Amino acid sequence: MGVRTGFAPIDGIQIYYKTIGDGLPVVFIHGFTLDTRMWDDQVEAFAERHLVVRYDVRGFGRSSPVGTANYSPLDELKGLLDYLGLPSAMIVGLSMGGGIATSFAVAYPNATRALVAVDSALWGYRPLDEWIAITGEINRVARNSGPEAAKALWLANPLFAPALENPAVFLRLREIVGDYSGWHWLNENKERGMNPPTIERLTEIRVPSLIVLGERDIPDAHRIADIPVEKIPGARLITLPGSGRMTNMEAPRQFNEALLGFLAAI
Repeated sequence: MGVRTGFAPIDGIQIYYKTIGDGLPVVFIHGFTLDTRMWDDQVEAFAERHLVVRYDVRGFGRSSPVGTANYSPLDELKGLLDYLGLPSAMIVGLSMGGGIATSFAVAYPNATRALVAVDSALWGYRPLDEWIAITGEINRVARNSGPEAAKALWLANPLFAPALENPAVFLRLREIVGDYSGWHWLNENKERGMNPPTIERLTEIRVPSLIVLGERDIPDAHRIADIPVEKIPGARLITLPGSGRMTNMEAPRQFNEALLGFLAAI
């Protein structure tokens, strides 16, 4: 059961991926400024039952830079599934990855066997003013002082506060964020959204759906988690006590048990 890695050619770019295991496929999508390494604690547990697929979203990790053309991360995920010969998969995403996963379930319902949105973003949701101010300051620092200063400020914001209380998790996060280019803080991202936005189309999702929330995540995350639970038919919410945004890294055993139990029941 060895790890297989490669680059999928999709619409003129390269998407880096890693797979391991056999069985029903599960795709893991990372958060903003992160990459496939954030899922290291899930690989062994899930590969015992599933084909585990991890990949770097365009602009992160080893995948191609964003560039100047319009693009859709949803189309690129579908392209990756097609390249791997997977008609459908269970889609798991955290934060930014959760926003992609949820939107993918709307855009490509036949390619989605189940949805797990973890401390998730939601396309079309307007953040609270506090979070808008935080991200605006990080962008300003990146422009004025460079990406390295912005990375330090990014890691120091409330999003990661619970994770940074664990030295081992902190070191891993610092390494992964340290490898991020900082491109999105300095450039216009031509990522295509959905119209109407995902937040207005959640009732279209008809696959088994699990919403995972770290108890100590920021207020926006708690507000976002309530929306799909209300709108997606049959969606369930699990709150992991003591965890913040990085639930899969902060509490991997509890996280893995919750998700494996959910997937096994489908």
